[in-house]
Amino acid sequence: MENEPDHENVEQSLCAKTTEEELNKSFNLEASLSKFSYIDLDKELEFKNDLIDDKEFDIPQVDTPPTLESILNETDDEEESFVLEDPTLLNIDTIDSHSYDTSSVASSDSGDRTNLKRKKKLPDSFSLHGSVMRHSLLKGISAQIVSAADKVDAGLPTAIAVSSLIAVGTSHGLALIFDQNQALRLCLGNTSVGGQYGAISALSINNDCSRLLCGFAKGQITMWDLASGKLLRSITDAHPPGTAILHIKFTDDPTLAICNDSGGSVFELTFKRVMGVRTCESRCLFSGSKGEVCCIEPLHSKPELKDHPITQFSLLAMASLTKILVIGLKPSLKVWMTFPYGRMDPSSVPLLAWHFVAVHNYVNPMLAFCRGDVVHFLLVKRDESGAIHVTKQKHLHLYYDLINFTWINSRTVVLLDSVEKLHVIDRQTQEELETVEISEVQLVYNSSHFKSLATGGNVSQALALVGEKACYQSISSYGGQIFYLGTKSVYVMMLRSWRERVDHLLKQDCLTEALALAWSFHEGKAKAVVGLSGDASKRKAVVADRMVEILFHYADRALKKCPDQGKIQVMEQHFQDMVPVIVDYCLLLERKDLLFSQMYDKLSENSVAKGVFLECLEPYILSDKLVGMTPQVMKDLIVHFQDKKLMENVEALIVHMDITSLDIQQVVLMCWENRLYDAMIYVYNRGMNEFISPMEKLFRVISPPLNAGRTLTDEQVVMGNKLLVYISCCLAGRAYPLGDIPEDLVPLVKNQVFEFLIRLHSAEASPEEEIYPYVRTLLHFDTREFLNVLALTFEDFKNDKQAVEYQQRIVDILLKVMVENSDFTPSQVGCLFTFLARQLAKPDNTLFVNRTLFDQVLEFLCSPDDDSRHSERQQVLLELLQAGGIVQFEESRLIRMAEKAEFYQICEFMYEREHQYDKIIDCYLRDPLREEEVFNYIHNILSIPGHSAEEKQSVWQKAMDHIEELVSLKPCKAAELVATHFSEQIEIVIKKLQNQVLLFKFLRSLLDPREGIHVNQESLQMPPSVTEQFIELLCQFDPSQVIETLQVLECYRLEETIQITQKYQLHEVTAYLLEKKGDIHGAFLIMLKRLQSKLQEITHQDEKANEDLSLKDVEDTMVETIALCQRNSHNLNQQQREALWFPLLEAMMAPQKLSGSAAPHLHPEALRSLTMQVLNSMAAFIALPSILQRILQHETRQEKEKEKEKIQQHCDTIGLSNFQMIFLP
Repeated sequence: MENEPDHENVEQSLCAKTTEEELNKSFNLEASLSKFSYIDLDKELEFKNDLIDDKEFDIPQVDTPPTLESILNETDDEEESFVLEDPTLLNIDTIDSHSYDTSSVASSDSGDRTNLKRKKKLPDSFSLHGSVMRHSLLKGISAQIVSAADKVDAGLPTAIAVSSLIAVGTSHGLALIFDQNQALRLCLGNTSVGGQYGAISALSINNDCSRLLCGFAKGQITMWDLASGKLLRSITDAHPPGTAILHIKFTDDPTLAICNDSGGSVFELTFKRVMGVRTCESRCLFSGSKGEVCCIEPLHSKPELKDHPITQFSLLAMASLTKILVIGLKPSLKVWMTFPYGRMDPSSVPLLAWHFVAVHNYVNPMLAFCRGDVVHFLLVKRDESGAIHVTKQKHLHLYYDLINFTWINSRTVVLLDSVEKLHVIDRQTQEELETVEISEVQLVYNSSHFKSLATGGNVSQALALVGEKACYQSISSYGGQIFYLGTKSVYVMMLRSWRERVDHLLKQDCLTEALALAWSFHEGKAKAVVGLSGDASKRKAVVADRMVEILFHYADRALKKCPDQGKIQVMEQHFQDMVPVIVDYCLLLERKDLLFSQMYDKLSENSVAKGVFLECLEPYILSDKLVGMTPQVMKDLIVHFQDKKLMENVEALIVHMDITSLDIQQVVLMCWENRLYDAMIYVYNRGMNEFISPMEKLFRVISPPLNAGRTLTDEQVVMGNKLLVYISCCLAGRAYPLGDIPEDLVPLVKNQVFEFLIRLHSAEASPEEEIYPYVRTLLHFDTREFLNVLALTFEDFKNDKQAVEYQQRIVDILLKVMVENSDFTPSQVGCLFTFLARQLAKPDNTLFVNRTLFDQVLEFLCSPDDDSRHSERQQVLLELLQAGGIVQFEESRLIRMAEKAEFYQICEFMYEREHQYDKIIDCYLRDPLREEEVFNYIHNILSIPGHSAEEKQSVWQKAMDHIEELVSLKPCKAAELVATHFSEQIEIVIKKLQNQVLLFKFLRSLLDPREGIHVNQESLQMPPSVTEQFIELLCQFDPSQVIETLQVLECYRLEETIQITQKYQLHEVTAYLLEKKGDIHGAFLIMLKRLQSKLQEITHQDEKANEDLSLKDVEDTMVETIALCQRNSHNLNQQQREALWFPLLEAMMAPQKLSGSAAPHLHPEALRSLTMQVLNSMAAFIALPSILQRILQHETRQEKEKEKEKIQQHCDTIGLSNFQMIFLP
């Protein structure tokens, strides 16, 4: 026995190149896409790219993998998902099955595609990548396909397979073999065989391109020798008859192939040659009776990976209508993995594709599988034990249904959706790089084979539905190229090289986009990169050279396309759109030589372009990203901004530039004239290493007005502030306004600045100048900030002899300048001594200050000649004490002077040190600015841990001594304080409050919850007498609020409270209490008596009295009485109700009986209206006949008739019908 290929070699001679250059370019296998493109380039992209962030979910290994037989015996039920040994194998979202209109998308019977579903879209980033794919028509092959159909009746193309040769199968059973130059090499088969076998439905070429397998629509298989064109085998019994061959695939083993038929079965074909006789043995791997497989994909490895440990298993992926299986054909048949799809559109096409990828520095095969709009990626490895290990990678969610998936390299995949649109995707970032419409291809679909029309259509409905969109045999990939078979043509697509992608944009005049794309290549961030090799520096150099060429072209275009006439704004806008691009990319490429020579010279030809160019430099200079400009450009830059009156910009630019090459004196003069003080200082420092001259210039401006006592102008204040900051920077070793002074200059600069500040006189001193003018000026300008600068400087001093001498010398000068002069305010003097106190309080202090000076300051602050600036003086002294100055004073003397000066905060500070907390209460109460803070202080002392019982008792006693003052200050706060801390002593507090008004305010705050104090009333545990005492005070001072207050109070006795309200003749309150007590009749009598009194007043008042006010009183009292009756009538019997309502009615009618008298009352209509209101209200509780009878029982007949007429008028109002009137007497 011998291996099948034996001595039959492939002919190596190829025809000459075609004259059609475009066809060569689109089809020839370029050197860059050979071995390196497949493996090394993939590896390099994977290793170098930082975007490898796939999350791996380890798929647990089962102890005993399922056998193929067990898988085959499982029922494929569309309604029941396949259950794995480990259901967490893949996170496949369950998708509900929907019914879809069946519509073939084959060119011959394509239907309406608008019904296809659309889901969420990927991020839109197409503009970033230019044209990624180049697609071309293979004119030679296309023409010969059409010619073969016409001349030899070859039929239409049905299948394609590509290796170093291209094989195209036809509908009449012929296989046309083309070489790389599109020349027809062989025409295999004939139409008579085609009539017997049907159309070629599948093709496969082996690894060394020596054999071709053809599968036919009626189930036959033939094998051809591609070198000689001989028929080697005709196989008719490899699978059940009457089923079409859907797929036939060579494995890496040339003696082993796999086929899949329209019955859904999968067979292994083993080719042997014994004694010169070629045979084929068939073994069923998957039975269609147990589930229909419609896609198979063996794992192929390139020669470079022939020793990869995974290849020994000869892996095969199979996709049925419900699940995916991965099996090993060697060394023995074994199922390594199986998992279900989940529910999805039954018309979607299952797809499988293998590719070797590098992940984590190891190259392993990855299986992509999809059905519908989700692509899953599985990385397959072999572990140390020799078992297959599978990990899930990031899956890809799409917004369209797929009908083809093709790897173009390890990072880039090309997807074809159901409306014949290609999508180029970067696998790891899931970014869509490009979409291409390929409907012009008129793609061939395999629908008829899936429906097995050649054998009578004996396939399942499910398989036929999938076949509507099946195009497995119409698309083939090889060498980084994808071939698409159309009804009359063959197209090829491949990735453009990086240079071609850039040039493609340039041809479309998209220069900005071309530069952006080239920069992404330069930075290694581009996707689907082809044609860049070598290390990173070499690749960058190649791309940079191309970018420079584009930039020159871009600059020429910017000048050429500038509008020749029109508004200057139009020209500016043109250059503002284009010039920044040149500047940006020159700086990104670090080509300042190019930017400031050729580019600047070119753009300077146009004054507007030159101005825009200079303005583009500003952000780079300000961010310190641009150093080393030529002197000419720096000069032009300053002049340009100066001409545009943008002096703030000039200053900002100068302090970020190396100005040593400019005319220093001229720049200084310009800065001074334009008040660019930061720039002036910077030029002195950086240009001449001169640090004193800028200070002298600034002092000369601000000293005269300060010495004369005049107010500084805003400009002078700005100069003074800059001077202070500059001095601070110099003494701290920092450059002004930014950066650091060179280390070797720091000691020299510090010494120079100190010596300058402590000069006895200025260089141009007048006879009247006082000593130490610079220190004096700074102290007058801003004492606190100048002393802060000195304090920071003292912190940086090393404790050496010179530093100690400097510090003492400065302190002596400060004291001499400020203490011996009367022109400094208390605040300024206090700042000095606060500064000194802080320095003296340091543990390593070496300064000496005469203690007598502190006593003088104390006298100065506490015993001024006048009483002005009281708060300022107190605050200054407090800061001095808090800074450590207290050790400089005798405490008893300090307290006496503070009390005399009414410095209560000072007193508090001293008492706090002595723990005399009770005396602090007096400090708060005497201080009108802080008196209300006393409550919080007392509360904190009594509640915060850390204070002794004696201290708390003394504070409480002091609070009790001042209770009247506290209540007078804030009754609510006082009540809250008592209730919180001493609720059991409330009665003692009440006794101390002799003033009845204060007592009323205190009790009201304590007991009335509406006052807002946050105290639990139940916790107070006060006797009712306290509440009753409050009610009595309320009756005296605020009687109108008694009822509302009683409604919210709880702890009082009714009898005693009734007596109090009766004492103060608060009848409504008494009635309220009687009602609450349950004495309804008693409450009613009080209200009735009050109503009768009001009625009597209006019946006897004269015309001059206030009628409206009196009537309002009557109405209010009547309404309250009605409300009383209504509230209680529900709980009374009929007799008790009448005892309330009839007296009320009689009281209201009594004044109306006087209407016939000689002196009628003034309000007959108003009283009648009020009476009717009573009648309406009582009608709900008293029977109408009883009401009418009561009204008429004491009237004369004439009066009854009149009254009857009146009642008849109001009968509608009270709901009395006419027929009821017959019951009236």
